Amino acid sequence: MKTTLPTSVKIAKVLTIAGSDSGGGAGLQADLKVITALGGYGMSVVTAITAQNTLGVSRIQDIDLDVIEAQIDAIFLDIGVDIVKIGMLASPEIVRTVASALKRHGAKKIVLDPVLRATSGASLGGDDTAQAMITYLFPMASLITPNLDEASLLLGREIATVADFTLAAQELLDMGPQAVLIKGGHLDATHTQLTDFLMWRTLEDNLEIVQSKEFKHYRVNTANTHGTGCSLSSAIATYLADGHDLAHSVAKAIAYVEAGLEAGRFLSIGEGPGPLWHMHAFYPTALPEEEGKY
Repeated sequence: MKTTLPTSVKIAKVLTIAGSDSGGGAGLQADLKVITALGGYGMSVVTAITAQNTLGVSRIQDIDLDVIEAQIDAIFLDIGVDIVKIGMLASPEIVRTVASALKRHGAKKIVLDPVLRATSGASLGGDDTAQAMITYLFPMASLITPNLDEASLLLGREIATVADFTLAAQELLDMGPQAVLIKGGHLDATHTQLTDFLMWRTLEDNLEIVQSKEFKHYRVNTANTHGTGCSLSSAIATYLADGHDLAHSVAKAIAYVEAGLEAGRFLSIGEGPGPLWHMHAFYPTALPEEEGKY
């Protein structure tokens, strides 16, 4: 029986539309951990089930299109959504279904992480899926967050150095999103300092202008990086839903992920690259002799 008592506590409601990672380090499992850790209320739409662990992805099963649509409808028609974070959409048909449902429900804030390839190298989409994202989701997106591999696939050429970021971001922005964050985590290992590059449209005196900002931070010396991209985009979405502006949300999200990577250095989960530690603020992992160093 539904209570008639008035509610007085507001909480940021964040919907992740993504694939399931059976290993728990990436995908919607990582998204929900991030949203919860940052004080939001997480909800999920499962687009695909992956059989994966720290060693890689062994199988992917797409969810039926009508089931994906029904999940979106169920959430919007009852709970409501402050912001949508989109991750793995494994086919053009899924992209079109998600875009149509979100448009029908009037979704206003969308953070799109164009997940097209797993860190292990497994394909999670492809050229047709990338083109569908450009056509149907980019014009709806408040922010897209490609890494270097994804930016290269989307643009049809290699994006490999910081010098490539400005032109790449401008070309991606011209495809329709309101903002682009190119993530520099895949810069080669000679880069001890990483650069993430944000470019966004804004209005000043009723005129649209384009602004940009670099975020420089040091590479964390760890193999446990599984789920970093999912976690960053979910953190940005949660901070945006909580009322922070775009540049501040990106800065805070980078700091959160960097702290999670530091904390994840001390975890042993699986035989391959493990995840960052999403709950570092609540359950510190530093070894006794390391405490106070980080």
